[in-house]
Amino acid sequence: MKILGAWAAALAAVGLLIGMGAAGAAAAAERATPSGLPVPRYISLKFGKVNARAGPGDDHRLLWVYRARGLPVQVVAETSEWRRICDPEGGLAWVHRRVTDGRRSVMNLQPAAAPLLRKPKAGAETVAYLRPKAMASLVRCQKGWCKVKADRATGWVREGALWGTNEAPQCR
Repeated sequence: MKILGAWAAALAAVGLLIGMGAAGAAAAAERATPSGLPVPRYISLKFGKVNARAGPGDDHRLLWVYRARGLPVQVVAETSEWRRICDPEGGLAWVHRRVTDGRRSVMNLQPAAAPLLRKPKAGAETVAYLRPKAMASLVRCQKGWCKVKADRATGWVREGALWGTNEAPQCR
C-alpha cells in the first residue's frame, strides 16, 4: 500500500510539472535543490586547503586536496551539506558546503594573457592583462561581457573567455 502511495504522489508531481509548462517546471526543478539555488551554478572555494572526496561525506575516499583559495568551481549536484563540484581542470569531487563561498571568481585557462578592457566593447583600451592560470573576482556580466577585478585592476572581458562565466555544465 505504501508503494502505491509513493507512485501516486510521483505521478501527481509529474502531472503538476506538465501542467506548469516548461518555464514552471524549470523553476520547480531549481527550487527542488536542498539549498534552493539553481544547479549548475558557480561558487568559489573559501579556504586555501579543501578536501575533495569521492562522495558526499567524510567517510568517502579523499581524492585530492585543493590548495587555491578563491578557486572558481561549478556546483553540478548537491545534498543538504555537500556540493559536487566541477573544477577548471575538469575534475569532479564532493566538498562540504562550509568550505564554499557564494562569491564568484573566474580563471584564465588560455595559454596567453587575457586583456582587461576599459569598456565592454571590442577595440576598447586595454587596462591590464590577466596572466594564464590567474584568478579574478567576477563583478558582473551583461550583454556578452563580464567585468572582473584582479588585484587593483578592473576591466571587461568577453563572456566565456574566462573559466567561470559559461552557464552551461562544464563537467559531464
